[in-house]
Amino acid sequence: MTTPAAEAARRRTFAIISHPDAGKTTLTEKFLLYGGALSGGAGAVKARGDRRSATSDWMEMEQQRGISITSTVLQFPYRDCVVNLLDTPGHRDFSEDTYRVLAAADAAVMVLDAAKGIEPQTLKLFEVVKARQMPLITFINKWDRPGYEALELLDEIEQKIGVVAAPVTWPVGIAGDFRGVVDRRSGDFIRFTRTARGATEAPEEVVSPERAEAEEGQTWLTARDEVELLGTMGLDHDDELFLGGEMSPTFFGSALTNFGVRLLLDAVIDLAPAPSARPDIDGAVRDLGAPFSGFAFKVQANMDKSHRDRIAFLRVNSGTFERGMVVTHADTGKPFATKYAHSVNGADRETVDLAYPGDVVGLVNATDVRVGDTLWFESPVTFPRIPSFAPEYFSVARVRDTGRFKQFRKGIAQLDEEGVVQVLRDPDTGDQAPVLAAVGPMQFDVAVHRLENEFGAPVELSPTTYSVARRTDAASAAALRSMRGVDVLGKADGTLIALFESVYWLDRLVADQPELTLESLVAGDQAG
Repeated sequence: MTTPAAEAARRRTFAIISHPDAGKTTLTEKFLLYGGALSGGAGAVKARGDRRSATSDWMEMEQQRGISITSTVLQFPYRDCVVNLLDTPGHRDFSEDTYRVLAAADAAVMVLDAAKGIEPQTLKLFEVVKARQMPLITFINKWDRPGYEALELLDEIEQKIGVVAAPVTWPVGIAGDFRGVVDRRSGDFIRFTRTARGATEAPEEVVSPERAEAEEGQTWLTARDEVELLGTMGLDHDDELFLGGEMSPTFFGSALTNFGVRLLLDAVIDLAPAPSARPDIDGAVRDLGAPFSGFAFKVQANMDKSHRDRIAFLRVNSGTFERGMVVTHADTGKPFATKYAHSVNGADRETVDLAYPGDVVGLVNATDVRVGDTLWFESPVTFPRIPSFAPEYFSVARVRDTGRFKQFRKGIAQLDEEGVVQVLRDPDTGDQAPVLAAVGPMQFDVAVHRLENEFGAPVELSPTTYSVARRTDAASAAALRSMRGVDVLGKADGTLIALFESVYWLDRLVADQPELTLESLVAGDQAG
């Protein structure tokens, strides 16, 4: 008889993070290919008569811009394991959504473009991983194209995000002249062969060092010398440092041609930790074998025009999830029926009957479930909330057509629940002119697009003079509202947020009136 702990040991739940054009979506598709989830080559997932698209970027705006805005969950088998791949937004403006996804993952894969390295607009995403001390595997992609020297990239990873990159494989041939890799664990040369458009697995030939020297000549000798240098530099994989988020096993390859994809996927299975018992809000550990529990890390509405519903994505933390079971919503104490439980691949979905620790379940029409909420069965538990980031951009939203105000108010409430933007309301004007607060300006573009296209409520945004936010309380709010350059607005959960036009004015106020409550939003500050 299977147990939750035994099933958890077979799970690998990880997120992929990268710059928008580093090849994340391509790598995701190739993982599905190697996991046997694609038939007829890259492009069609095995389900519904092979008609399902493999792309994880389902939103119209994502397709227009060629970037990932929301996160997607994909599950596939590989070897004797079940892989849960959590795709994330590929831009720093959505780093808060990335943070929420990472709360549901046990490890992360960082994808870098060999020609670009760590780009400024992506640095914040990687800092989020570092702040969570999450095990991180690095994949240096596009080695079949001209790019930096490999040692330069290792230095950049350590200097910019403070993680030691320890190559497990090392490229034979400079960027743009990719012959294969040295597997540092065996010393063998693994030669790759191209396939037509990367539609099938790349043939791999394991070549002994002696034969590699005879056939590859100086290219092999250069790679061999560089591998020896890595050893003298102490850049060898250390499992303890990896699990502590201090060292990143690093792989070289090309997702487009499938070079190195199998080695990377094997590393996820062999190195990434399986789901483990998680602490509750009081620090007590919820055993894997305890009755079912999980927490919502994402809420998404209107994922597809044919499914006008609302899905809460739940990470299973303990026990066995069985579709139809009646669980308890920890925040309200109310029962919640799980009849409509799905796995979601982009806009496509399938019914989930059973799920185990590490798995992700989409609960359809979970109208009362918010990001960070806990659901449990039989044995009560509450997991820690997922902190919000400190917003840096603020705009006032107004509906253009007052006859569409009802739709505007509904849309604003939905975007707030999903965390697309933070919605701050003035006690006097309420939903008439809420302030939208964002980590990055592209969040405003998404909010405007969705309000108009999903809710039929065209809006106009007016920038404000505010530049910094702090959490406050009712006792301090009256004094703050009487000051120039300060305003106090409320969130839907009752939290009061003080907005300041100048960080210098904030610093002066903190120094002159220390009795006022002005708390930093810690997660955002830690992440940079």
